[in-house]
Amino acid sequence: MATSPLQTPIAPRRLRGWTRLVAALETRLEAERDRIGLWLPVALGAGIAAWLALPYRTHWIGLLLLLAAGLFGGLLIGWHNRTGRAVAVGCSAMAAGILLIWARALWVAAPVFAAPAVTEFSAVVERVEPRPAKGQVRILVQPSERADLPPRIRLTLRAEQAGDLVAGEAVGVRARLMPPPTASLPGGYDFAQRAWFDGIGAVGTVLGDVVRAPGRASREAPLRARLSAHIQTQVDGSAGGIATALVTGDRGAIAEADEEAMRRSGLAHLLSISGLHVTAVVGFAMLLAMRLLALSPRLALAGYVLPFAAAAGALAGGGYTLLAGAEVPTLRSFIAALLVLIAFLMGREALTLRLIAAGALVVLLWRPEALAGPSFQLSFAAVTAIVALHENPAMQAFLARRDESPLIRLGRGVAGLLATGLVVEVALAPIALFHFHKAGLYGALANVIAIPLTTFVVMPAEALALLFDSFGLGAPFWWVADHALRLLIALAHAVADAPGAVTTLPSFPPWGFGLASFGGLWILVWKTRWRRLGLIPLAVGMTVLLAQPRPDLLVTGDGRHVAAALPDGRYALLRDRAGDYVRDSLAEAAGIDVPLGTLAGLDHVECNRDFCRWVQGEGSARRVILASRGRDRIDGADMAAACAAADIVISDRWLPRECAGRWLTIERDSLTETGGLALYLGDRPRVVATLRSGDEHPWRRPHQVSGNDEAVPTNALAR
Repeated sequence: MATSPLQTPIAPRRLRGWTRLVAALETRLEAERDRIGLWLPVALGAGIAAWLALPYRTHWIGLLLLLAAGLFGGLLIGWHNRTGRAVAVGCSAMAAGILLIWARALWVAAPVFAAPAVTEFSAVVERVEPRPAKGQVRILVQPSERADLPPRIRLTLRAEQAGDLVAGEAVGVRARLMPPPTASLPGGYDFAQRAWFDGIGAVGTVLGDVVRAPGRASREAPLRARLSAHIQTQVDGSAGGIATALVTGDRGAIAEADEEAMRRSGLAHLLSISGLHVTAVVGFAMLLAMRLLALSPRLALAGYVLPFAAAAGALAGGGYTLLAGAEVPTLRSFIAALLVLIAFLMGREALTLRLIAAGALVVLLWRPEALAGPSFQLSFAAVTAIVALHENPAMQAFLARRDESPLIRLGRGVAGLLATGLVVEVALAPIALFHFHKAGLYGALANVIAIPLTTFVVMPAEALALLFDSFGLGAPFWWVADHALRLLIALAHAVADAPGAVTTLPSFPPWGFGLASFGGLWILVWKTRWRRLGLIPLAVGMTVLLAQPRPDLLVTGDGRHVAAALPDGRYALLRDRAGDYVRDSLAEAAGIDVPLGTLAGLDHVECNRDFCRWVQGEGSARRVILASRGRDRIDGADMAAACAAADIVISDRWLPRECAGRWLTIERDSLTETGGLALYLGDRPRVVATLRSGDEHPWRRPHQVSGNDEAVPTNALAR
């Protein structure tokens, strides 16, 4: 009997399902073929974000191996189709992001000050930043011939101490130095990370007079400082501070109350030199050059007017960028402006998502750490939302030119501006809530007035005033700028003080923020119907944010300040002498926008000179809290009974062994490892720490110097 060979397929249904999935993806990607490249900076940024979020070196290496597997998986799918290429290139870009930020962090490595200390040293001033609104001057110095000090130190002086100090000057100072501080509470601003990439190893305050080297009279202040001083003499108060910020980027003369009003009203973006300001300068210079060059028939007929005008705009933008200090946001905006000019000269559409992707890619390759800052995220999210909205066919049809009365045309333009502002506010809200725990609700309405006022009145008036000051004729233009800026400040206060102007929420979990960001990008980047799938991660991320409970207790990283939640939704402080910075940090972490009270004044709190005791929570979540607030030494035997009766013991000092809470003991040693804490005392109590145990990022375990020529451990956590 004859037999035939048997051929047994392996999981035929799974193979058919996989083939159909790849074919469906291929169809989708084919329809979006002009948008696939926009995900390249997103993948690069995802790698950078993953390295910053994951704490251990084993995680980084493991993720690199997974991405290598994804690269080979993409190649197995096939380089000939878009799905395979997208997977392979995406995994490669993400791996490149991890390696890029890792290499950058190692490249900028510098010693960090070990612990607070007072020392005397000589240094060369690298940068001077006046802050007249606070009566202070901040300087960046490079110590001379002191191997026991970091190579760059940031110091704060009183204005009278600094005098006419200028960059490049040699000085001698006595200062109290400390390591760059980490975030004081979970979700707070981590200055230690930024200082690491800026090469700053210590911060401090100058004590006493500054000794200045002979020959300082021959030194002249930089153009930026002289220009800032000139503007502030022409326009007083916060209006002068804003005028200075628009030209040189120096915000030190803006009163704190006015700056807070600008933030709450959604107008703070006007204070940071970015796309709006660079675009205005480049556009004004280009328009002026075109008008002047067009007077020459030879240049006009030869077609040289546009290229020369674009070159003039680029030079003006470059000069403005250098004048403003060449900070990352300004440089980013200047790069984008250059790309717009290049596209304009090539006859291509000037402002597209491809241009934004190219700008993001350049910035991430140049300064990958910028991704973690709110400036990068806010500016690129805003521009992406604007371009995506105006690429929408419905929006283009609504704003298209048509035969209609000027009044209707104006109304259509205002409606378009308002719609753009609303879309931008929605796009920026998750970012603002993640970084600042608050977001303005009326920013779109305020910007309808503020942006035209700044672009078409304030900045041209300032430019003309500076120009005519050369002939002593700038006063009328300064008068216009002054009154326009005061109108802007009045608008900011009116919006900020309106009921419900600001929404506040507690800390946004990073993974929820990541989901919301991915969903938003999915909606903005794609153009076919599957963009709607981005609503799923966006909704999940925002649900996580809205469902996030407020902490019952907040403990700062030094243990000195404790904020406890009250039944009416407010919070009260253990120490009523907390400064404004501490109060603001605690209010942001708690997600509230009302003043903090004092625990000692509450009926349910018992306090003496050394301790406060109270019951926190209700029902099964009730916990007895014992917190120290005195400085006197107390024997362990005297504390034992009170500590044993408390569920949670909190102290900014070292506690004796006899003092231990029934559930949790928080004291100086434990806070060194954890940093600030947020405690949630529900049915399942949990503690969220600022620092992660064993974090291997280089700014957490840097090489340390002592400031007194003594060796210090190099494996201690940076505080």
